[in-house]
Amino acid sequence: MPRVAAQDALIAPATDQRVIFPTSVSQGALVFGKVPPGSSVHYGARTLRVSGYGTVVFGVGRDEQGPIRIGVILPGPPRHDVAELVAEITVTPRDWPVEHVNGVPPKTVNPPPEIAARIEREQALVTAARLRDDERTDFAVPFQWPVEGRISGRFGNARVYNGQPGAGHSGMDIAAPTGTPVKAPAGGVVTFAAPDLYLTGGTVLLDHGYGISSNFLHLSRIDVKVGDRIEPGQVIGAVGATGRATGPHLHWGMNWFDTRIDPLLVLERGK
Repeated sequence: MPRVAAQDALIAPATDQRVIFPTSVSQGALVFGKVPPGSSVHYGARTLRVSGYGTVVFGVGRDEQGPIRIGVILPGPPRHDVAELVAEITVTPRDWPVEHVNGVPPKTVNPPPEIAARIEREQALVTAARLRDDERTDFAVPFQWPVEGRISGRFGNARVYNGQPGAGHSGMDIAAPTGTPVKAPAGGVVTFAAPDLYLTGGTVLLDHGYGISSNFLHLSRIDVKVGDRIEPGQVIGAVGATGRATGPHLHWGMNWFDTRIDPLLVLERGK
């Protein structure tokens, strides 16, 4: 399978017939590429959506080592000499410092069986909402901060709760007073909204299309419902300290389907 030279991705006119991907990406990145419209694009076992301009997008997980290989079958009649083009992307590793989080309720660290069952049921609902794969391209615009404040927890950092090691942090925590309005960082459709999940408290998922979604956790108030169309900057709720939280803050997480990505990298891409 012939390889194509990877280079900086861009959104080009529909007449552009190039195959363009970045040469390297960071762990936790949201990655954009460009292919001829009508191409078939594959990443692992998943077929990626291709926009009318030939834009494709996917996420790179926290622990992805790479290299990533993207398969592209060009539109038009089959060519016997070229079955598939392959773009190879290097993954740049990141350091993941350890964050100690003390003072969280013990039942949220080592939940009893009945609480563990509730957590499992609730997380299954959230996971199902992340499987949505709409054609909308709300993700293609620059993302904005949902609240202003100090970053109190970074994506990917190893978490130790009350002295007990946990999983890597799944999003970015932004410290802000309770009641601070939370604004949509980009447009989308609400796919999940619940005021009292055990671990995440007030929780909203906003789908941006093509499998890209944002989740907003620990909310003290929710101002939207499932199915609502949300515009960039629209207030969706308010900062709180519900669920497993030691103080008021917004946890903003982002996903590409079940792959967690770093919201801070998404913000920096839009600069």
